[in-house]
Amino acid sequence: MSFIVPELRKIRVILDCDTKNEVDDQYAIVHALLTPRFKIKGLIGAHFTKKRFADSMERSYQENCKLVEMLGMSDSIDVLRGSSEPIKSRTEYEYSPGAQRIVEEALKEEDSPLFVAFTGAITDLACAYLEHPEIAGRLTAIWIGGGRYPQGNREYNLCNDILAANIVFESNIELWQVPMNVYSKMTVSLTELEMNVAPYGEIGKYLYEELITFNMNKLDRKEWPYGEVWSLGDSPSIGLLLDPMEYACQYREAPHVNADASYSFTGKNRKIRVYDDINTRFIFGDFYAKLKKFTL
Repeated sequence: MSFIVPELRKIRVILDCDTKNEVDDQYAIVHALLTPRFKIKGLIGAHFTKKRFADSMERSYQENCKLVEMLGMSDSIDVLRGSSEPIKSRTEYEYSPGAQRIVEEALKEEDSPLFVAFTGAITDLACAYLEHPEIAGRLTAIWIGGGRYPQGNREYNLCNDILAANIVFESNIELWQVPMNVYSKMTVSLTELEMNVAPYGEIGKYLYEELITFNMNKLDRKEWPYGEVWSLGDSPSIGLLLDPMEYACQYREAPHVNADASYSFTGKNRKIRVYDDINTRFIFGDFYAKLKKFTL
């Protein structure tokens, strides 16, 4: 007998992902789309560094469309485009369809709480807030990004839009941050993925083979990746939507991010939830189980 998630326990979820940057976003997205507790209200393609692709957001959007189609969910999941570039200033920014969706859902009068998970730059949330600051207090944002506390450091998602991060840090938006030293704990061996992901349907084969291909394409690097492991660093966002893991976090003053991505503390920002740890066993186990169940 399978379980049913009571309607009272369901939550509204929007995902904002730089999906074509690496290959960990895809795992997080599939995990979310297979989770019965989530009422998915949008899947947004996010930009990433233009050093790799000038059309990075469009590539993320197209990859999102592909994942939704492979899961047979094209008729039920809205895929939207996010901002194509970082915020230029607090008065010059792109109010994208993705940012508009965040605002629309935040301002709805619904009993189900709204969570927006960001696995790349937090640009679309900052744009949504600049356009409609009244969304503060009407959603909870989960962000995979930023450096270790208290010093900070040059972390990829943060550096793709430092201004956006500062706008969100200075706001009153409820924020749960998973910094680099915590999301990096999601290390997984390629053998584990070969046994627990690759055999399970078209989507499992695709996820595994995309990761292997990306790994092989990085042979010009002297250090990372190491050849037999990867980090599914975006998946903690899905784990926290299932279990907030309050035991693994503390409330800290939101920092100001300096130009070098270091943190400073002015005493002016409100406190945010910052995670010090993550339950990796639970997150990996739940993903593997849902993937296998979906393909039975």
